[in-house]
This record gives sequence, C-alpha cells and structure tokens, in this order.
Amino acid sequence: MTLSVAGAQEDVDFHTKILGMRFIKRTVLFDGSLPIYHLYYSNADGDPSSVVTTFPWAQAGQFGTRGTNQAREVLLSVPEGSLDFWAQRLRAHDVEVTDVERFDQRRLAFAHPSGIEYQFVANAADPRRGYEGNGVSAEHAIHGIHGVGVHMTTPDRMVEFADTSFFAQGAPAEDGDVFGLRIGDAKVGNHLEITVNRHDDQGTWRYGAGTYHHFAWNVSDLANQDAVKFDIEGAGYTDISELKDRKYFKSVYVRTPSGALFELAVTHDEGGWTCDESPQELGTRFQLPEQFEHRREEIFAKLEPIEG
Repeated sequence: MTLSVAGAQEDVDFHTKILGMRFIKRTVLFDGSLPIYHLYYSNADGDPSSVVTTFPWAQAGQFGTRGTNQAREVLLSVPEGSLDFWAQRLRAHDVEVTDVERFDQRRLAFAHPSGIEYQFVANAADPRRGYEGNGVSAEHAIHGIHGVGVHMTTPDRMVEFADTSFFAQGAPAEDGDVFGLRIGDAKVGNHLEITVNRHDDQGTWRYGAGTYHHFAWNVSDLANQDAVKFDIEGAGYTDISELKDRKYFKSVYVRTPSGALFELAVTHDEGGWTCDESPQELGTRFQLPEQFEHRREEIFAKLEPIEG
C-alpha cells in the first residue's frame, strides 16, 4: 500500500520507532519531475504482502483531503494477544488509540501523524515473520498487511467489481455499514473492507499529504497481469494504465468504482528489493532509478534530510 504523508522524518519515526517496522528502501517517486521520497517499510522478510510505502508531500506543499469514494484505512495484521501491548505502546508515544469491534473481533484504531487511519487486526494463523527491533519483540511484531478499507457512497458497484472482475471469494460479510471481502486465494493480506459513507465530501485522488494513494495486489507474473488487465478492460473498466516499470516491480493501475486506485503488481526477474542492495543492507542507501542517476546530487540536495 502506498500513502501520501506529510513530513519524511516523522513518517520514518512513526513506522520504525513506534510501529517497529523494517526500513527496507529509500528512493524517489518515479513519476513527474519534482524530487519526492518514496520510502518502504516491511516485516522481517520484506514479504510483498507486508510492505507499506509512503510519499512525503509536505515539503512540496501538496496536501489532500480524506473523504468518501476513496481508500481510507490501513489494515495491519498483528499476532493474536498483542493488542494490549500495542495499545500501551502507542499511548506511550502519545498516539491516541481507540478500541473498535469489526466482524465480532476487537481491533485498535489510531492514526498516522498526517491523519491517515490505521487499524491493527489480530490474526492467530498468520505465518509472516514480524521484524524485531525498536522495542518490539517477535511475539508482538507486525506480520504485514491485513487489507485495505475503502469508503464510498454506494457499495453495490464495488461489490460487483470485486465479484465479477477482481476475484472476490464468496459472498461479502456484513457488519452494519461495512462489507468485507477477500480477494484471490491468498491466505493472508487480501481483505477488502467497504464502508458506506454518505456524510463525508468527496476525497481527493491526486498526490497530497494525509491521503491514501493506491493499494497493490500481487498478480504473480506478467502473463497473469495481462490476463487480469484484459478481463477488467473487457468488463468496461477502461480507466487503467499502460505497463509501468517501477524497478522493483512492474505495474498497471486501475481506478475502481470506489474511487480507490488499485495496482496490479509483478515482481519481475530483474526486480525485487535485492536488485540494488543485499538482504542485509536493505534501506541503508539512497537508491535511484537509472534514468535519474545523473541527477543524484541535485535530487538529494532538494530532499528533506532523514535519519533512520
């Protein structure tokens, strides 16, 4: 999942020093000419289903508006029995925490410093390995992504899209104004939650601090990616991009009926997190795509310094 946040350093501190995630990549946004960080955080192994990435936009003066018809919640999976630890830890770092119940399960709701909504969801059978560090032990560490929460005025169109074009499994679960789906056959990381929201104004879709930008789904290989794209376009969802090479993966993007931007991503043979750093060195050096290397000093000089 990729978020537009505010300050770079506060984002690094939030994800590493508070949430205890592993800082695995520091690079830049590939689109446009304005130098903007692209920062990556993960669990211990950098599993694709664990990676939260951010664009810090405050330095560029670009801010978004959270609203309806937009992706809203970052849903993260934590070990069963760890919620009390996390509630205490978050409050110790002056993060406001609220207990919520969703689908008959307790969760923790809190927010990123830029206002983006997060929820911790406890999972007993999540095999992904949490990162031990910054005061977080393995028994409490974040497994990875649980899923994404989107808000929209009319859920029927998104349920239809998920069911007919995006490989939803079974009928949606219902909890009041929230509909829950699982996408594809993965065991973890594939939950889509749709909240009916008719009271907020339309949220922004452009880059801007404080808003979700997109959520990526793994489509295994380029042939599968082409087939999924072909089916989505054939169903009439033609607001879909051409193939984009992001160095670490290759992607296409589709605007869904909820307003949320979904990415269909493939880690290709030349890509992956270790194409420019060893597994032990991940996140320790500032990386640039080849087309930007000749501007390294210029780009780096314009970016907010970060530590971590």
